[in-house]
Amino acid sequence: MTLTQLEYVLAVHEHKHFGRAAKSCFVTQPTLSMQLQKLEEELQITIFDRAKNPIEVTAEGEVVVEQAKKIILEHKKLYSIVEESKSEIQGSFRLAVIPTLSPFIIPMFAKSFNENFPKVNLHITESKTEDIIRMLKDDEIDAGLLVTPLHEKNIKERKLYYEPFYLFVSEDHHLAKKELIKEDELDINEIWLLNKGNCFRDQVLRMCSKTRGQNLTNPIDFESGNFETLKNMVLAGSGYTVLPHMAIQQLPEGQKKLVRRMAAPAPIREVSLVHKKDCVKQKILGVLEEEILANVPDDLREMDKDGQQIIEIL
Repeated sequence: MTLTQLEYVLAVHEHKHFGRAAKSCFVTQPTLSMQLQKLEEELQITIFDRAKNPIEVTAEGEVVVEQAKKIILEHKKLYSIVEESKSEIQGSFRLAVIPTLSPFIIPMFAKSFNENFPKVNLHITESKTEDIIRMLKDDEIDAGLLVTPLHEKNIKERKLYYEPFYLFVSEDHHLAKKELIKEDELDINEIWLLNKGNCFRDQVLRMCSKTRGQNLTNPIDFESGNFETLKNMVLAGSGYTVLPHMAIQQLPEGQKKLVRRMAAPAPIREVSLVHKKDCVKQKILGVLEEEILANVPDDLREMDKDGQQIIEIL
């Protein structure tokens, strides 16, 4: 039995197809098939049901797949432990960021991090909260940048900063006449939302909890995957939306007049760097945290949660 054979097992399990699995491993299909056959002969079991389309793992093969995951993970951890023991900070690091943070926070720290730690190969992907949690548990990533608290017992949360929410209101809307907006003044039928799966959407719905039970009467049922489209809907003269502080900071001066603050306790979100408690890449985690904090605007880094209301994810 070899590590290569176990990697082939995991590839077939993931792709459920020998050809695609071989391609992902950069080998020919006959090579992959031959190695899997040798492993099955050595173990005297059939790992995959080749008669099924897509290919399925047999009941006895499930045990092999689960053990293969553990062995490959421990093998990768060994390299990480060795890298961690070296005085110079180096190695690979996989970071996932939620879509409502990535447009603002990644440009803030990515360049300086690369300049200060050139021997760290930082892989950054954009994923939704539920996917980041799953990838952390499956050791597909090393850390995530997202909104907390998560209430996950095996995940450590390193709080970075608090970020307030603001209302972006069309100029002819009656709320535009007010300086401060109370949560109970928000109407679910007038607010433009991000689409389902975005944690920011869940937080906004929590803010509108007093009107969530109302029937939807807005004739246009539209949801977007980004803040830019929501802003454009408001600028077109319809309703309002909720934007985080960093999005407000990037507005042209002429559009900032449409921003309204929320009355106390003002809603905020808690942004954290999260990772599994047994993550071995502590040095990289430490410098990544420091680099992000060094580049976050001072007003966010210094904000205290006292007198604010942390809006959790649904």
